[in-house]
Amino acid sequence: MVESSAGEGAPVGGRVYFAHEDLMRCRFAVSPLWEAFAAAHTLLEPDRHGHHLPWVRRARLPEGTDVAGFRLLVPRPGYVPDFLTPAPEGPLTSVGDELARVRATPPGQVGAELRQCLLDPRRRLPREAVDDLLRDPAATRDALADLLEVFWHHLVRPHWPRMRALLDADIAEQARRLSEGGLERLMGGIDARLRWDGRALAIQGPSAPEELHLEGRGLVLMPSVFVWPELILISDEPWQPTLVYPARGVGGLWSPPARRPPEALAAALGRTRATLLLALAEPDTTTGLAARLEMSPGSVSGHLTALRAVGLLESWRVGRKVLYARTPLGTALTGEG
Repeated sequence: MVESSAGEGAPVGGRVYFAHEDLMRCRFAVSPLWEAFAAAHTLLEPDRHGHHLPWVRRARLPEGTDVAGFRLLVPRPGYVPDFLTPAPEGPLTSVGDELARVRATPPGQVGAELRQCLLDPRRRLPREAVDDLLRDPAATRDALADLLEVFWHHLVRPHWPRMRALLDADIAEQARRLSEGGLERLMGGIDARLRWDGRALAIQGPSAPEELHLEGRGLVLMPSVFVWPELILISDEPWQPTLVYPARGVGGLWSPPARRPPEALAAALGRTRATLLLALAEPDTTTGLAARLEMSPGSVSGHLTALRAVGLLESWRVGRKVLYARTPLGTALTGEG
């Protein structure tokens, strides 16, 4: 993985070429381990805060947690070892499964990736700063896996229901775009820096390789809370190529659930339903709304059904999930149209 700094220099273009079989092997995934990794990176680097400042103010690692080695492995710009963030094997991969894959990475691969990161001549790191990490790749791998587990438990797990709901809502919306307009509409909706030309995906950004041929491996599309504002392509073997992109709605993730509805709207609909209508500035699922508004999914579901019955919401199914969005009439009532 090449870690980039948003806004650093002129954009660099890359192209990812798809064969016919690659089109059949594209999939969406969510990675709890990636979020733990990226959350720690965000906490340690002030210029990554952006939308996450409310989270940063509350996030704490246990006293005495040694992150010096981790800091060395996330250069900006530069190569970040891919063994730390394997592509999820399926849509329901758990953080335990992902940590097990990290701990099972062959020491030879770990050592090669550590050397690529730490011995990059552009970084000019003193040998004494990297010797401990390079001396025993297996021990370094295990220590880093333990550290990632700490990151998960203290930085991500307390917020995971809300984060997971946002990521699931993003995937449901992108799957809808794919079904309605194919890869061209999907890629344009994921990020303005992506463009599909019928054969290849053009990626604008310093983390993109100049040219990547998928050669039947397909592509994992992975929304992320903490990758914002960057766009990262993980392309090195043995992992399946993975495009990590900012999930929709990250800007409101740490905000108060919703502004207080106007008294007239609350009187007409009831305060809870008015609040739900305001919260649907972007399409969302029942579970996503429940997590954001700290309500029970059953209660949210009943109110959404009522709002849809009177023409203020529309809904559609993507796989097992149902997305809700305001109709033009619903938007007009909120005063946000």
